[in-house]
Amino acid sequence: MGFVQSTRTRLVAASALLSLIAIALVLGLVYLTANRIIEAETRGVVTAELNGLSDSYADLGMLGLARAIERRISNTAEPDALYLLTDRFGQPIAGNLGAWPPTVTPGSGWVEIELIRTDIDRRVPISAASIQLRGGERLLVGRDASARYQFDRVLGQSLALALATAIGLSLITGWLLTRLVFRRVGEISETAREIVSGDLTQRMPIREGGDEFDQLALTLNDMLDRIEALVANLRMTTNSLSHDLRSPLTRLQGHVEQLTQGELSPREREKAGENALREVNHILDVFRDLTEIARADAGIGRSEFQKVDLAKLAREVTEFYKPVASQNEVSISCIGADVVIDGHKALLNQAVANLLDNAMRYAPPNSAIKVAAKQVGVNAVLSVTDAGPGIPLDEYDHILQPFVTLDDSRSDRHSGLGLALVASVARLHNGKVTLADNAPGLVVSLELAGHHD
Repeated sequence: MGFVQSTRTRLVAASALLSLIAIALVLGLVYLTANRIIEAETRGVVTAELNGLSDSYADLGMLGLARAIERRISNTAEPDALYLLTDRFGQPIAGNLGAWPPTVTPGSGWVEIELIRTDIDRRVPISAASIQLRGGERLLVGRDASARYQFDRVLGQSLALALATAIGLSLITGWLLTRLVFRRVGEISETAREIVSGDLTQRMPIREGGDEFDQLALTLNDMLDRIEALVANLRMTTNSLSHDLRSPLTRLQGHVEQLTQGELSPREREKAGENALREVNHILDVFRDLTEIARADAGIGRSEFQKVDLAKLAREVTEFYKPVASQNEVSISCIGADVVIDGHKALLNQAVANLLDNAMRYAPPNSAIKVAAKQVGVNAVLSVTDAGPGIPLDEYDHILQPFVTLDDSRSDRHSGLGLALVASVARLHNGKVTLADNAPGLVVSLELAGHHD
C-alpha cells in the first residue's frame, strides 16, 4: 500500500497516463484519417465509374454497356473492381457478382455488404454504389473491401503495438525522470537531516548544471549561512551576556546590600542608591540594545519602513551631539543632501548615534569628526570619520560582533553593543558596515539599499 501511495509511483503513473492519452489521441487520429482517405478515394473512383458506365449505356445501349463491363473485369490492373448489371427483375446480365443483393435498392447510395464473387467463387465484403438505368436495368459498381479490412486489421495491430511500446517508454521515461528528481530531492533531504541533527556546517549539494535544483540549493545555502551566523551570534551573545552582566549585577548586589545596612550615613546611602540606579540603567541599556539587535536581525522592523532622508537625519543627530563634542574640544560636521531611502527611521537614528558615540569616545582633543551622506549608485552610504587610535585590521570583522570592545577593562561601562546594533540595522536594510583606516583614525561606512519608487 505504501508503494502505491508513494509520490514517485503516483508521478510515474500520472506521466504514463498522460502519455497514453496523448499517444492514443494521435494514433486514433492517424487511424481515422487513413480510413477516411481510403474510403473517400474508393467512393470517388466508384462514382466516376458509375457515371462513365451510365454514359456508355446512353451511347451504346445495353449490349455496349455489357461489353464495357466485361472489358473492365478483364483488366488485371483493377483486380478488386466489382460490377453487376441486371435486368429490371434482378437477373444478371454481366459482371463478376452472383446476384443482386435483396437489401439494396438501386440509387440508395453507398453500401457495405457481402456478396459472392463469381470469378473466385467466394463471399467477400464489398463497398459499392448503385443506380437504375433508363430502361429499368440495375447497375452496381463497387470494390472488394477484403484488402481494406486487412489493412484495417494490420493498421490496428500496428497502432496497438505502437501504443504498447509508447506506454512502456513513457513508464521508463517517467521512472528515469522521477529517479533523477528524487535523487536530487533525496540529497537535499539527507543534508537537511544532518542539519536538523545539529550540524549547521552542512550545505545543500550544488552541481554545475545550474538548473532549478541548483537555484533552490543556492537559496537554501544562503538561508543556512544566515541561520548559522545567527546561531553563532546567539551562542556568543548568550556567553557574553552571562559574562558581561555578572559584573554589573554583582556591583548592584553590593550597592543594595549597602542600602540595607542601617549604619550608613545619609550621604553614603544616597551614593549607594545612585550607584545602584546607574547599574540598573546599564543593565536595562544592555537589554534594550540586545532587543533592538534581535528585532533587526529578525526583520521585524521592515513593516515600519518609510521614506527617510538619510542626509537630513544625519544632520539632526550631528546637531544633537555638537554641544557634547564642543565640551570635549572636538569639532563635528555633516555634509550631504537628498539621500532618500526606504528605512526604519528610529533604528537609523540609533545607528548614526552609536557611530557618533564611538567616534567621540576615541577622538582626541582638537580633532574633527566628519559625517557624510551620499548616493553611490542605487545605494546610500553614510560614513563617520574620526582621528582616534583606530582599530587593528584583523579586528574589523570581530568588532562588529555583540559584546566586543577594544576596552578590555570595560571601565567606562560600555557593553560593546554599539557597532553590533549598527551592523544589525545595516542587515535589516539589505546593507552592510565596512571599516577602513583613516591614518590616523577610523572610517565607518554604513551602506544601505536605496529607495524604490
